[in-house]
Amino acid sequence: MDDTVDPRRASVQDYYGKVLQGSDDLKTNACCTTVSHPRHVRDALARVHDEVLMKYYGCGLAIPDELHGMRVLDLGSGSGRDVYLVSKLVGESGSVVGIDMTPEQLAVARAHEGYHAEQWGYGQPNTTFLEGDIEHLHAVGLADADFDIIISNCVINLATDKGAVLREAHRVLKPGGELYFSDIYADRRIPDALVNDAELYGECLSGALYWNDFHNLAKASGFGDPRVVHSEPLEILNESVRDKLGDIRFWSVTYRLFKLDGLEPACEDYGQAVIYQGSIEHCASAFDLDDHHHFPTGKIIPVCGNTWRMLADTRFADHFRFIGDFSTHYGIFKGCGTDVPYATNAAGAATGACC
Repeated sequence: MDDTVDPRRASVQDYYGKVLQGSDDLKTNACCTTVSHPRHVRDALARVHDEVLMKYYGCGLAIPDELHGMRVLDLGSGSGRDVYLVSKLVGESGSVVGIDMTPEQLAVARAHEGYHAEQWGYGQPNTTFLEGDIEHLHAVGLADADFDIIISNCVINLATDKGAVLREAHRVLKPGGELYFSDIYADRRIPDALVNDAELYGECLSGALYWNDFHNLAKASGFGDPRVVHSEPLEILNESVRDKLGDIRFWSVTYRLFKLDGLEPACEDYGQAVIYQGSIEHCASAFDLDDHHHFPTGKIIPVCGNTWRMLADTRFADHFRFIGDFSTHYGIFKGCGTDVPYATNAAGAATGACC
């Protein structure tokens, strides 16, 4: 199907370009960040232009650690909030590219490039905004292996071909790079009647993937072993929206996907361990790789082979000491993951977080 006539694509452009004038116009809390920001992010956020903040529709905190000097791409950058946060964190030697398909959002973002360069004390902006489709990054000239990190905040669920988004992200990432993003996921596949509901789709709900379909799609796109960084259940407060959705449960989830060849399907034990040296900026006492890998500074932590590679073959390598190798296999690693992919309350129900 030609993207220019795809009704869902046109509906999303209209919803975010004309229907929504600010975050207060949203009918649900799906496109709403509830996680707390680290101090250095809060400090930068306080200096982002008010108009940029007013047009923000993210659902998580898609700002990873160890960004200085990195080249970063933001998929679905909207009004530019996360682009400008990251432009501060990468420093003047780094750069950030935002891509979005909504002209009204891009106009807001582009209007404030000079303002933010001045705020950060840069001689010129280190940001670029492109109009385009996140499913077709080649169409805007983004080259293979050009970015260290890709971020995205509650946008991939709006894409009609999510596999194309992941394949393109994999293509433009450098080896050892990562896709670090927040999005909405469901506990089952969404019926077509709801997927075709423009309001539910625009509210980041009916375009959400069933979590297990996402895991399989990520692996098929070259991202082995997806890791959950943070998850929280969504409580749908709007009664009419809740009635439409019935018993479907949703989560806001932040994932990190590494571009590493040869990651294994399961967590395998090679007798390896790592020691975090406390040298990542803003992470002096400990570093969290994901929701079940916490590395206190100086402590020897056993890890599976995949986790070893996510540290040794990426931008984190200089911040760890590595013990062991891959010469001896000891079977399955007993310390990774959980049978429940996302956070729930004590009874297992997806209730709680709201804004």
